[in-house]
Amino acid sequence: MGPQRVARLFAGRVHYAWVVVAVMFVVILSSVGVRAAPGVLIVPLERAFGWNAGVISGAISLNILLFGLVGPFAAALIQVIGLKRTVLLSMALLVLGAGLSSFVTKIWQLYMTWGVLVGLGSGAGMVGLATAIANRWFVRRRGLVVGLLTASNASGQLIFLPLLASLAEHLGWHSVPWTVAVVILALMPAVMLLLPETPGSIGLGPFGATEDVAVPRHTGNPFVIAVGGLIRGARSLDFWLLFISFAVCGFSTNGLVATHLIPYCMDHGLPEVSAAGLLAAMGLFDLVGTTLSGWLTDRYNSRTLLFWYYGLRGLSLVVLPFTNFDVVSLSVFAVFYGLDWVATVPPTVTLTNEVFGKKDAPVIVSWIVAGHQLGGALAALGAGEVRSVTGSYLIAFVASGVACLMASLLVLRINRRPALAASRA
Repeated sequence: MGPQRVARLFAGRVHYAWVVVAVMFVVILSSVGVRAAPGVLIVPLERAFGWNAGVISGAISLNILLFGLVGPFAAALIQVIGLKRTVLLSMALLVLGAGLSSFVTKIWQLYMTWGVLVGLGSGAGMVGLATAIANRWFVRRRGLVVGLLTASNASGQLIFLPLLASLAEHLGWHSVPWTVAVVILALMPAVMLLLPETPGSIGLGPFGATEDVAVPRHTGNPFVIAVGGLIRGARSLDFWLLFISFAVCGFSTNGLVATHLIPYCMDHGLPEVSAAGLLAAMGLFDLVGTTLSGWLTDRYNSRTLLFWYYGLRGLSLVVLPFTNFDVVSLSVFAVFYGLDWVATVPPTVTLTNEVFGKKDAPVIVSWIVAGHQLGGALAALGAGEVRSVTGSYLIAFVASGVACLMASLLVLRINRRPALAASRA
């Protein structure tokens, strides 16, 4: 049974585009959960091998960096070899990297497995993939779809953490990479069975249209396509405004909070499982917040939304180090910050579509996301070094909050050029 036969089962009940979204939601959520697993391993690896937080954070920083840099090339690869093959290739790399990481005994092995293999494999689950799915399968509700898929991107980093922390505590740290590798391996048949290449391949038009608009298949080199997208984007001031603001987004989310909030809470006396539960709660609120952000993006000014998202996030990060890290303050932070976790993605993707057009948007937005991961890599490494040198994360969290407040002003300068976007679409 292939996607065509499965699509017949849904005919007349629900548009198959929503089935594609559901499949990719679960795949992205699980894939990014693999990438985020080292967040629960910092302290266990310190105890097992005597490595300090700065050295372990270096591997996580490399992971985050490659996670972003591979995105544009993955988006180009989708155009050359297809959506399904690209997704399956990335999942195979995740299984290989996570499985081999259970055998590490040297720091360079940690860098090669969690850093290189998992970083490369998780890169295909970035915003470029969400943008490609939204543009291929939807004419209406694109903002909502990008919101849903990017919510799974961030929530996957958080929802699995309590389970993985419990496994590390009761069964040892080796159980963590084996668990996430098995989850990804189990999802690969679902992708082969349920993910068509385009709506037209199963005889449908995109959601909101009566007929399919063919997606041109590139026969060129994915490297050339990706670099060409960067060159086109780099000529625009809007690209750099989006790039820098999204770098701040990464600096304040996966690089800082997803990587270091657990050890920060442990420094204040919270057990690891409780701290991981806090991140999981943030992941659930992120799912609500990012989906709501997609709905708002379909209706309101994206620049105004970004102004409020970055501004409120910055305030929460500045205030957190000066709380008592008690149940009340951490619960308020989890709700407030969780709703804002990656709410920035739908309006950022929408602005990219408007400025550059939907044909070029998946590759160009992937370069903008590379900025996100550069910021995240800097925060992951820098915050670990700050803790090693000063014994506290205070400076790292305050610096991240201030950067968000600056980004809230920067995004207001991003121009809209719908006429140009329409001509390129």
